[in-house]
This record gives sequence, C-alpha cells and structure tokens, in this order.
Amino acid sequence: MSLSANQISAARIFLSLALLLVEPLGIWFFIIYFLCGLSDFLDGYIARKTGTTSKFGEKLDSLADLVMVFVLLYALYPLFQITALQVAWLIAIVILRGFSVIVTFVKFKTFAILHTYGNKLTGLLLFILVPLLVFVDSGLLVNMLCLTGSVSAVEELFIQLTSKELRVNRKSVLTR
Repeated sequence: MSLSANQISAARIFLSLALLLVEPLGIWFFIIYFLCGLSDFLDGYIARKTGTTSKFGEKLDSLADLVMVFVLLYALYPLFQITALQVAWLIAIVILRGFSVIVTFVKFKTFAILHTYGNKLTGLLLFILVPLLVFVDSGLLVNMLCLTGSVSAVEELFIQLTSKELRVNRKSVLTR
C-alpha cells in the first residue's frame, strides 16, 4: 500500500503536533522532526511524479508547514537565548505573513501560501537550524532565520499585492 501526497501532508500535521509530546531536542524529538522534514519533501515529489497535484494538496501542504512552524516556535522558544528585539522581529514576520494570507483571501477568495524560492529557503533553513541549536548560539541562528524569513515574507506580500491572478507555484518576484 502506498501513501498519497495528501496523506503524507496530513501525517506531517500529526507528526508536528507529536513534537509537543516529547522532550525538545531529545532523541524522539529529532526522529519525529526528521520524519516531518522527509514528509515535507516527499508530499510534493510524489504529487508531481504521480500527476496528483491539486489545489487541496497545495493548501494541505501549506497548512502542514504552518502547523510545523508554530509547533517548533512554541516547543523551542524556552530554549532560545533571544532578545526583545528578536522577539519583535519574529512577531513582525508573523504579521507580514498573516497580512499576505489576508490579501490573498480578499483578492482571490482562497487560502494560499506561495511556494517561492524564498519560502522554500526559509523552510530549509529552519529545518537545518533546529539541529544546530545543540551546537551553535541560538541568537545567531534566530538572526539568520529572521533575515531570510523577512525577505521571503516581504517578497510574498509584494507578489500577492501586485498579481492579477493567484499563482501558488510562482518561484520569485523576478519570475512570472
């Protein structure tokens, strides 16, 4: 029996929530975390290879990504050595992302998060940075993530504000 791309995305939601039940940065945390990352890669790959991409699948993937990010922020926040300025920066990014979702909903009457290179890079950086928390100063990692997240959030908002049609798979503000 093989899993569909949508089943893999749904599994990522449950796996992400399971991260709340284990010790942050413990062995089970990293096992579940790795499975979340693997599922994030596999769902899109399988959907493209099997010709089963869909609007629902795009939304489910985006929802799974959001759940994972918020779970990680919640679970790992107590471990971060971050400043009030970094907290404000993170809040600003969340507000920008929220505004982009609102703009998309108002203009296109649907929920969507673009699959831009910037958003993919931010997700990859988040995935890589969590294991690095064991070895590297968390403040530096937060700055790197916030810088990348800010650029990708501004890019997505700009694309949504200036686009006449919704193109979820638009790769960059520089592409059409």
